[in-house]
Amino acid sequence: MLEVNRQILLRKRPVGVPAIGDFEEAEAPLGVPAAGEVLLKNLYLSIDPAIRGWMSEAKSYLPPIGIGEPIRSGALSEIIESKAEGWSVGQVVQALAAWESYSVVSSRMLHGNVRTIEGIPLSTMLSVLGGTGLTAYFGLLAVGKPTKGETVLVSAAAGGVGSIVGQIAKLEGCRAVGLTGSDEKCSWLTDELGYDAAINYKTTNLRPAMDEACPDGIDVFFDSVGGEILNTALTRLNHHGRVVVCGAISQINDAKLPPGPSNYLRLLAKSARMEGFTTLDFASRYDEARADLARWIREGRIRYRDEIVEGLDEAPAHLLRLFSGEHRGKLLVKLADAEV
Repeated sequence: MLEVNRQILLRKRPVGVPAIGDFEEAEAPLGVPAAGEVLLKNLYLSIDPAIRGWMSEAKSYLPPIGIGEPIRSGALSEIIESKAEGWSVGQVVQALAAWESYSVVSSRMLHGNVRTIEGIPLSTMLSVLGGTGLTAYFGLLAVGKPTKGETVLVSAAAGGVGSIVGQIAKLEGCRAVGLTGSDEKCSWLTDELGYDAAINYKTTNLRPAMDEACPDGIDVFFDSVGGEILNTALTRLNHHGRVVVCGAISQINDAKLPPGPSNYLRLLAKSARMEGFTTLDFASRYDEARADLARWIREGRIRYRDEIVEGLDEAPAHLLRLFSGEHRGKLLVKLADAEV
């Protein structure tokens, strides 16, 4: 076992879009787990917009990352030492860990033992069968609650979560419309993922484009962007429409948040609702979701793309791709292979 733990730390809080200079590499001794804790060898890191939120001092469902601390991250990890009841050496688990080779975490930060599935890469357990897929599954089905024949509009539709949301909407018998930032991504959504329509919001007049792509209005808007896209979608909501608030990446780098959507009274006029969530709200149902998602993958009814780079030092640059739009699907960083 290595005696040194490679880490990437938060050097300073970002101002606006994060920069490489906000991070620094470091080495530290391997941690020793106390009672109720495990020592993890991190295999893959999950690159998510939530990391940017944790880098700021803003209040959230988790405390900010401290200056000089490793960057918090979802991870796929192998337990190499355990002092926690019910967790054994050699288990591969999903965990809330950090950008480092090894992490000591409480067993409360472990989100289940990973059972490998024939024909599905291990990395998929951190994407479609991990937080990405769980977010899409519960956000759409448990919060959005679409029914057959309804129209589901998805922002950031070519991202890790959005690319899965539209496909689940199709499985539910809905019309799926995606918003994304390039013609290439629009083609990917419609030609490969089965979206009924896709809108390039960077080159299109959004209001008429939404009218054309959603001729019967919008029943469910799954939103990860916020800002003017949310404001415009509110004007197209149907009676009893639902807005699922997954994130607001258009504002995530703003030091001062802009005023809320001016069209929010459309919720009143349409007896509609807007609701936020995290996957932790549905922790007791993770096995159910993973079983459905795995079955849909095996049956070829869900397609996905994981963009994986190798090496801990690649993590900061990979995170920055979230804000440049230079990606499709889920971003992951591979650190190591499992020992067992």
